[in-house]
Amino acid sequence: MEKRNKGDRMLNRREFIQLTALGATALLLERALPARAQTKKEAKTMSYTAKDYAKLVGMPGFSETLLKNHFTLYQGYVTNTNKVLDTLDQLLKEGKTATPEFAELKRRLGWEFNGMRLHEYYFENLGGKMPLDRNGKLAKMLADSFGSLDGWEKDFKGTGAMRGIGWVVLYQDPANGRLINFWINEHDAGHPAGGTPILIMDVFEHAFMLDYGLKRADYIEAFFKNVDWKAAEVRLK
Repeated sequence: MEKRNKGDRMLNRREFIQLTALGATALLLERALPARAQTKKEAKTMSYTAKDYAKLVGMPGFSETLLKNHFTLYQGYVTNTNKVLDTLDQLLKEGKTATPEFAELKRRLGWEFNGMRLHEYYFENLGGKMPLDRNGKLAKMLADSFGSLDGWEKDFKGTGAMRGIGWVVLYQDPANGRLINFWINEHDAGHPAGGTPILIMDVFEHAFMLDYGLKRADYIEAFFKNVDWKAAEVRLK
């Protein structure tokens, strides 16, 4: 029997579902666009360009393989966001807003767009080397909202350790400035209306399993050691 290389592994259930979903999106796009529209779409400038986060490679607690796989996944969301938007635009111009293709792509847009944007927020609040300034604006607001800085950290980590896959997002309510930790199960569901994302942690399996297996708590500790607190603080309103 052929031996499996150390770096090889079977796709886990979540990765299989994600790849299947990406394939389904591509198939729907192909069916929605006639050949002439595909040619026109290929010549159109894409609305979004994947950002380069290669500077994160070498970050303690995150292997190069894990990060590069994560970057590739993110790039797929950027590509599909552009494709969905272009296809919807073409269907609109052709008067096909009552078609099943239009309806399904409209529903799909939130998933692809948020998958792109949440990954950007996540990568951009990583790569820090300094601890949170306990006398800074963010620390003071966290203490005001949770009673103490330690109280917020326990809440955030506890949210990330819950069973299931998704995101943990520290949101600011613009109505009163309050900071609240939210569990986001899917990219396009569970976000507080009007909220400002301050700190984002990915707890989908692809974010940690290659390095940590089922030890999610170890991944969460590694995440906290690499938070760019200044990047999070500038998001405050």
